[in-house]
Amino acid sequence: MLRRLEGIVPFEQKVWLSSPTMHGDELRYITEAYETNWMSTVGENINEVERLICEKVGCKHAVALSSGTAALHLAVKLAGVKPGDKVLCSDMTFDATVNPVVYEGGVPVFVDTERDTWNMDPVALERAFESHPEAKAVVVAHLYGVSGKIDEIVAVAKAHGAVVVEDAAESLGATYKGKQTGTFGDINCISFNGNKIITGSSGGMLLTDKKEAADKVRKWSTQAREAAPWYQHEELGYNYRMSNVIAGVVRGQIPYLEEHIAQKKAIYERYKEGLKNLPVSMNPYDSENSEPNFWLSCLLIDENAMCRQVRGERDVLYVSEPGKSCPHEILDALAAINAEGRPIWKPMHMQPIYRSNSFVTRNGDGRARTNAYIEGETLDVGMDIFQRGVCLPSDNKMTPEQQEAIIEVIKRCF
Repeated sequence: MLRRLEGIVPFEQKVWLSSPTMHGDELRYITEAYETNWMSTVGENINEVERLICEKVGCKHAVALSSGTAALHLAVKLAGVKPGDKVLCSDMTFDATVNPVVYEGGVPVFVDTERDTWNMDPVALERAFESHPEAKAVVVAHLYGVSGKIDEIVAVAKAHGAVVVEDAAESLGATYKGKQTGTFGDINCISFNGNKIITGSSGGMLLTDKKEAADKVRKWSTQAREAAPWYQHEELGYNYRMSNVIAGVVRGQIPYLEEHIAQKKAIYERYKEGLKNLPVSMNPYDSENSEPNFWLSCLLIDENAMCRQVRGERDVLYVSEPGKSCPHEILDALAAINAEGRPIWKPMHMQPIYRSNSFVTRNGDGRARTNAYIEGETLDVGMDIFQRGVCLPSDNKMTPEQQEAIIEVIKRCF
């Protein structure tokens, strides 16, 4: 591998997968919070970010919380999930999408991925309801800033009387059929984690069109205090409200959302053009119906161009072959020039913590399958994408020259 990289000088400063991009306005609002002594979980910054996100996304109410995970937890609680309830969940996602179901005692059932967008397969979702008609809710994520077929997913869920929780943590600013993600579900969540399209270093929001739901979440997120002259508690609450200081960072970021999306899209297009002669493809999206926020650019290696690769739980082995490569060979090459890449998110049904949970593909029970393929058809799409996919450096501060060097490194892997 090192011989293949001869002549490529490692970057002095690391090129990250996706790091915060600050503009200066953030510091002004943080300083304002400091100077006015509004350093807790109330203040003008919180009020403004809730107003601005409602305006930007197109929802009626936004509740600023300490993280996207906190938003998802309260969304699951708001959906009425009780111990033992089945909840149908996106399979290929970060585990923060799924863990809140377990916080409330629910039982995640994982729904396989479809090829067109790498998101929940509506056909597999229908099969999941056939197997689990008692399911109370659907938790659906939009992966890497690309909208899933959310109208089809919502239609299936509604036909079965299930509540839809939309996890738009990675897709703020992305649209589907002209409508912003984070507005399709009954309850919706976004994230301002440090690696997201805009950030507060942490923080998240629950979005809804129902005032009663927003009021309930505000109450739960401040330890469920009752309207009494003393601390009165009649139900379980949480310390989940966003800090006015964090809200200052988010407030300073919101005006730059479209700029960040444009930068991320340019990165995606440069990768697509630069890698077009290799046996790889970029993470797909429905160009007729959706416009991603292009949060992360990813590639998928063609099946016949994969070198031998074996993964354990924490380790990986591969054998380099001329004309072929694999995700970890590419990741090792990127690391050698001081650039960060990552494997595709490992599907939830493959995670040790969730291996006993049901997993449903469009062909039925995924756990019952002894083979990954039948007559050339992939039965476990998420596993296949995980085995062949790579998240590429997608930081919007990466220069075109740095990206060209990264593209050259990827070419040399083949």
